[in-house]
Formats: sequence, structure tokens, C-alpha cells
Amino acid sequence: MLTSDFDYDLPPELIAQEPPAARDAARMLVVERASGRLTHATIGDLPAWLDPGDLAVLNDTRVFPARLNGAWSDTGGRVELLLVEAEGDAAPAAREAVWRCLCGSGRRVRAGLQAHIGEIAAQVLGVDPGGRVRVRLTASAPLADAIERLGCTPLPPYIRRAADDPRGRADRERYQTVYAVRNGAVAAPTAGLHFTPALFDALAARGVERAFVTLHVGPGTFAPVTAERIEDHHPDEERYDVPAATATALGACRSRGGRVLAVGTTTVRTIETFAARGAATGRTALFIRPPYRFAWTDRLLTNFHLPRSTLLMLVAAFAGTDLVRAAYREAVARRYRFYSYGDCMLCV
Repeated sequence: MLTSDFDYDLPPELIAQEPPAARDAARMLVVERASGRLTHATIGDLPAWLDPGDLAVLNDTRVFPARLNGAWSDTGGRVELLLVEAEGDAAPAAREAVWRCLCGSGRRVRAGLQAHIGEIAAQVLGVDPGGRVRVRLTASAPLADAIERLGCTPLPPYIRRAADDPRGRADRERYQTVYAVRNGAVAAPTAGLHFTPALFDALAARGVERAFVTLHVGPGTFAPVTAERIEDHHPDEERYDVPAATATALGACRSRGGRVLAVGTTTVRTIETFAARGAATGRTALFIRPPYRFAWTDRLLTNFHLPRSTLLMLVAAFAGTDLVRAAYREAVARRYRFYSYGDCMLCV
């Protein structure tokens, strides 16, 4: 298939620039795969679309303040580091670590350059063939604490924030699920942003169980596909983990005839990787695109995604390309809010 098959027109004003006043205020477009029917609802209606014995699986990764803004030590010029993944397992109190980063700067980055971000000293060790930079970070106090204090929430590029934008403070809370516990993502699993304790209570009252997986979302997840043929695209690897309790819950759901609701595309990729490999932990670059036979995923709750993105291709593989196109046209016509801080779509 061609990447252009997954393009669509979106008025810029429909790209949500801030979250709704309440997490559970999102609209929800329900897409019924068997009939093609589209129903307009809200996230609060989610329990009504599920049955007792179903299982909701969610990604409990936590977004950390991975964007560090500083200056080069020799010129004073601005430099921005987006921390992607640390090398090795540093102790919580460690004051030094090597990170793979994306680097934004007005100069060519090379080994030996040094920068400072507040109390954090950064030394460039090298540049990978793919353009990522290896940087040694050193602090006078525990490095993890310094990153939490000095870093900024790594919002997607389509959410506009000036350096002094007061919404930046709220982003630390709202660009994060209420159940985030495992540090390591640089982008939020956005379908989970709509969940609240009250919604979890309503699901439990309906008899819907829940379980958690972890996939630490990287910056490549939301990048547009640039290859002409989608088969020529190769996503970045991301770390995932399926706890033993979740593996048991998945099997039990199947045994009792329940259905699995995957909350977000990152959850889909995690449980489908687990099904394909049988490995509960590791790294995955699974690229789900039409056609694809899903092993664990029976229902999908997801936000609206960028044109030409692997996430949109995954949704098309689940619900059908033509039906997803129709759903997106309907969402645009009805003025749904798009992308990370936007509304959601339930495919049943």
C-alpha cells in the first residue's frame, strides 16, 4: 500500500492545543466494524459498550521531563536535548549517565562539544548514523532528580508552546495518565489521558476488569511515514513489558469468553508483540498495517492520529481502511478535537 492512502485533510483549528477542562469530557466516536455504523458518544459512555467479563488493558508508562534546554559552553548558543533512552541501568542516586538523544542546535553537532543545562553538564560522545547523539550527562546531585527539576514535558510538535506559556505548568499533569507509574516515555499513550478514577469505578461496576502493560513510547511513534510504500518503513524499537499478572488476565478473559479492549495503539503493539513472540519483555518495532491478523485485540480505544502515521495505519488494519476514512471525515465534519489532547474513537 502507498503512504498517500493514509492522508486526509484536517483544518488546523481542530488540532487541540490544550486538554479539555476535565479528563472525562472527551467526545467519543464509536465505529462499529461489522455494520459500519458511526455513533456519537462521550468517554463516559465507554462502559455501556463493553460487557461483564471484558478486560481493559492500559499502558502504564510515565512521561518524564525529557526536554532539556541549555547552552553550548564555548559559544553560549542555544541547545536542546530530547532524552530518548539511557544506556545501562543507573542507580537512582547516580550522578552520571550516558543518554541517546535528539539534539536541536544551530550548529553541526560533533564529539567533544560540551553544554550546560543548569547544574547538568553535557558532553557529546558521538553521533549515530541515524542522527541520534550520545551524550554523557553529569550532575552534582542525583542526575534523575536534576532531570525532573530542570526538564520540560516533551510535547508533540503540533502543540504550540512559547517558553513562558503558563499552560506549560499544566502540561506536566495533563500530558500524563492518572495511572502512569513506570518512568521512561517521551510521549504519552494518549488514549489513556481520558481515564479518571470515576471512569475506572464505572468500568468495575460494569464487570470490566483491567490490567496493565508497559511500552515506553519513543519519539518515532508519532513521526509521519516518509517512504512511498508503507512496507518500506522501519519504525524505531521501543521497550515493552507484559507482567505475569497481565498475561494471566489475558488468558482468563479468553477462557470466559470476554473481549480484550486495548486502550491505545501502544497497548495494541505490546500485546500483539507478546502474542507473536511469547516474550513478556524486550524491545519491539512491530509495525501493524493492513492486512494484519490480531491475536489479542478485540476492541480498540484510540485518539485521532496524524495523516501518514503508523498509528493511523494500525487503526486502519483493525477497523478497515475505508471505514476509518469515513470515520475521520465524520469527525472532521462534526468538529471533533484531534491528536494528543483531543477526542477519541472506540472501534468495536
